[in-house]
Amino acid sequence: MPDFTFEYEAIAEGLCPVAGVDEAGRGPWAGPVVAGAAILDITTLPEDLRHGLDDSKKLKADKREFLFAQLSKHAVTGIGIANVEEIDRLNILHATMLAMVRAVDDLGIKPAMVLVDGNRLPDLPCPGEALVKGDGRSLSIAAASIVAKVSRDQIMRDLSEQHPEYGWERNAGYGTKIHQQALAEYGVTAHHRRSFAPIRKILTS
Repeated sequence: MPDFTFEYEAIAEGLCPVAGVDEAGRGPWAGPVVAGAAILDITTLPEDLRHGLDDSKKLKADKREFLFAQLSKHAVTGIGIANVEEIDRLNILHATMLAMVRAVDDLGIKPAMVLVDGNRLPDLPCPGEALVKGDGRSLSIAAASIVAKVSRDQIMRDLSEQHPEYGWERNAGYGTKIHQQALAEYGVTAHHRRSFAPIRKILTS
């Protein structure tokens, strides 16, 4: 389970506040990539929230929604989005890094240290540490993963109202069977990532 080990280490070095950063939506064929950022107050974070936080992929949707609402009350959070045009122009890795920078900016507070899920750091105006599988190791990153996932799922539900055939409210833009069938019948929308091989193949076939 994630804990505050990395946060305590940063604070011991005089780096406070500490923000966690994570993303959602690198793999889907449609929709933006969304990053979340979160600053948790170690001294005041409610125990039930502390024990509930985890990698968002391990949590059921209703639990994520509940924790997201709690984080809005007990943490400083930020959201960063890189849209489909930016994904296609920059590639998904660089668009993800851009979304992370925007999420940190959206906090409204400049962190002294940023803990990032993964093995790469975005170009941040402060020290950072990349933690592989960090959403299962750091509570700040776990919180950020929930912010990113819940925010992106809501975006995809909204987009699904415009294009209900693709099932985005259920598959979040991933290449599921329903999504593939809709692409075959209805074609590519403005929300599809044209730089992704399955979409590019449809456009060039």
